[in-house]
Amino acid sequence: MDSCKIRISAVKYANTYPFIYGMTKTGFDKKIILETDHPAECAAKLIRGSVDIGLVPVAALSMMKEYHIITDYCLGAYGKVKTVMLMSNSPFEKIKSINLDYRSLSSINLVKILAKNAWKKEFRWNSTSEGFDFINIPENDAVVLIGDQCFEYKNRYNFSIDLAEEWNKFTGLPFTFACWTANRELDEKFIKDFNDALGTGVKNIPAVLAKYGKTGIIRGEDLKKYLTQNISYDLNYGKRKAIDLFLQLMKEL
Repeated sequence: MDSCKIRISAVKYANTYPFIYGMTKTGFDKKIILETDHPAECAAKLIRGSVDIGLVPVAALSMMKEYHIITDYCLGAYGKVKTVMLMSNSPFEKIKSINLDYRSLSSINLVKILAKNAWKKEFRWNSTSEGFDFINIPENDAVVLIGDQCFEYKNRYNFSIDLAEEWNKFTGLPFTFACWTANRELDEKFIKDFNDALGTGVKNIPAVLAKYGKTGIIRGEDLKKYLTQNISYDLNYGKRKAIDLFLQLMKEL
């Protein structure tokens, strides 16, 4: 019966293709109810309990009463990630105001942490919502943009800064954008099967490219480079350390 199935919210961007591929290839998707959302909505659903597991921005962890990071996989990067960007038509030193992408809690907090600790610079922070025009921004404004839109809009701006690369320069650590998180304790066998399904996709990027390489905004060679050189999927010691540091710096904002 569907009401007994675990509900999972995944991020609806190209960086999640390996996870979706793994779940469908292994048939794991038949055991669950899978939804895809932008990162902030993944977090909102997990926090309010309308899903059991979410690929949630790490910034959301501090907002949860109870959370369990349940897999060996995440969305992370060791340098340039290409899909979490500060973009502007003014050079960095002339930026006064930053419009924050409502779709991601981690990126909003990341740019504020970098401004305070790495750049030592103050900005006016503007919230955005659905329908905000990220392209036509005033002079001396910048936008924080996430996901596939960074590839779609990259030629519309004169200047861009990769926020994962800035974090890496500042801390020497990789960055972890999102991790698979449950809002309660789950059956160990289910978690093992879920982990194995995700691993199937992460370890078979050529098959992922064959399936998704001609759809979506990021395609072909761009997608291959993105999934193999920019996104890093293993939730290892360095990435866990990065989560701890990020949450600590977030608290100090």
